[in-house]
Amino acid sequence: MNKIKSICVFCGSSTGENIIYAEAAKELGKLFVKEKITLVYGGAKVGLMGIIADEVIANGGKSIGVIPDFFSTKEIAHTQLTELIYVSSMAERKAVLADLSDAFIAMPGGFGTLDELFEMMTASQLDLHKKSVGILNTNRYYDALIAQLDRMQTDQFMKAVHRQMLLDDENPHQLLEKLRHYEAPSQEKWIRKIKE
Repeated sequence: MNKIKSICVFCGSSTGENIIYAEAAKELGKLFVKEKITLVYGGAKVGLMGIIADEVIANGGKSIGVIPDFFSTKEIAHTQLTELIYVSSMAERKAVLADLSDAFIAMPGGFGTLDELFEMMTASQLDLHKKSVGILNTNRYYDALIAQLDRMQTDQFMKAVHRQMLLDDENPHQLLEKLRHYEAPSQEKWIRKIKE
């Protein structure tokens, strides 16, 4: 079983139209505190990002934000975190988030959330890390994306072993257990093949 002390959460800088998304962020924040898991995230005080951070703070948990310098002038940085790290670019932000985290969860969000999720999945596929990555499929938000991933496997643009690397669940407790019990597949044969 994986020892998970910190999880990076990728999620929206807006709250979405349905209150269920905000409630899910609060539930996940409470779960992190209960399980003594440090929240690592993009460092903003707005949207689902701000809600989960506020919940962790309110319940006495640890939170680390990583935010690019150019966002600080827009007054969206969350200044009440355990630690707020400023970086110079979005690429550096993702690298720092990855280094600080034992696992990753994507909640509902937009382009940025998907960018971060798939960068972590691509790195995992290339055997650059063996950390677990999961989707919290609140309100079945990611059903169409999950169907697309299945189509990619069916049409042989993705191997079954790689499709199985991205975990998902509608329940945060169950998703956390999946992350803890994840075993990264051996990539040696596939990596060797693409190098040939």
